[in-house]
Amino acid sequence: MKATGNIPVAFIVIWIKGKEGRKFLQISERWKPVRRAFALGGILGALLFLLPLIFLGVEGEEVAVLPPEPTPVTSEQSAGVWDEAQKLRVLQEDGTVEEMDLSDYLWRVVAAEMPASFEPEALRAQAVCTRTYSLWKMAAGSHGEDGADLCTDSACCQAYIEPEEAAQNWGDQTQAYTEKIAAAVADTDAQVITYDGQPIQAVFFSSSTDSTEDAAQVWGSSLPYLVPVSSPEGDEVPNYHSTVTLTADELKALVAEEYSAADLSADPSEWITNVSYNASGRVASLEVGGVAMSGGAARTLFGLRSACFQVEESEGVFTFSVTGYGHGVGMSQYGANAMAGSGSSWQEILTHYYTGVSIENWSGSEGEV
Repeated sequence: MKATGNIPVAFIVIWIKGKEGRKFLQISERWKPVRRAFALGGILGALLFLLPLIFLGVEGEEVAVLPPEPTPVTSEQSAGVWDEAQKLRVLQEDGTVEEMDLSDYLWRVVAAEMPASFEPEALRAQAVCTRTYSLWKMAAGSHGEDGADLCTDSACCQAYIEPEEAAQNWGDQTQAYTEKIAAAVADTDAQVITYDGQPIQAVFFSSSTDSTEDAAQVWGSSLPYLVPVSSPEGDEVPNYHSTVTLTADELKALVAEEYSAADLSADPSEWITNVSYNASGRVASLEVGGVAMSGGAARTLFGLRSACFQVEESEGVFTFSVTGYGHGVGMSQYGANAMAGSGSSWQEILTHYYTGVSIENWSGSEGEV
């Protein structure tokens, strides 16, 4: 109530009653109607004074407005509806084929492919990549002869882990990580990365140099959405820099097994020559014993974590100094996590790493698997 120079009527009545109460009590019974009328008038006066304050607020103060009640989430808004409705046949390591929901398959792949400790937006980006690559792989029909849609072999499809095995890896964090990955899958239900209206080959890898790689440099054919882009990760990545050492005999044995035409009769210092690098900082090509090979082929041959490497020979020992991990094409997982940590959404992460793509809801009739 606002303070003024005038005492409100209600307080006048109370003051009079307090000061003159004994006199009121001594008034004869015939004055009772007058007293009642006086009291009623005082109450009405007080109400007339207070009602504007109740409904309009005190002068100089804003009237508090309660926010509307939040809209309850309906079953139609619940995540995971489309993924759960899609049935897959997954070829297991033992040769059996297991039927499961797409959502269950995605959980197992995301849990195997990306650390559960990563930022939620990075995990959501991974879930969309996994869903998209799965649809692309199924369209290729590579497991038709097996009576399956996909498999659990990371060399063929994607990495895969059962919840029980994941729990052994996660220990005390099992409950939190289980829910975190389930949320990443459910929050992106039916979301697919497309180019020209079709799911893309949404390849990904662990960690990059300053730039990702062009698909043509790795696999010999280009795709418009798999071109080099910047990637923000660095030395915070575990094993970002690694080293592989091979003796001359070890390197000779590896080369002879795959490249019989290689001539390694000269001094070891002359075995590896003409190393060239592309714009991403990875080895584009080199010669080993006079045989040309790509940086990717050398990475596989010598067991390197990536094709971004320097090689030195000293006293018959070859030292490969390597940066990053993976083929370098598509989304860098540690780069995605760095972007998420800086505030990027999963949509921004995906449209950064895959050039010119769209993100579509695949729950329409044409999107059934």
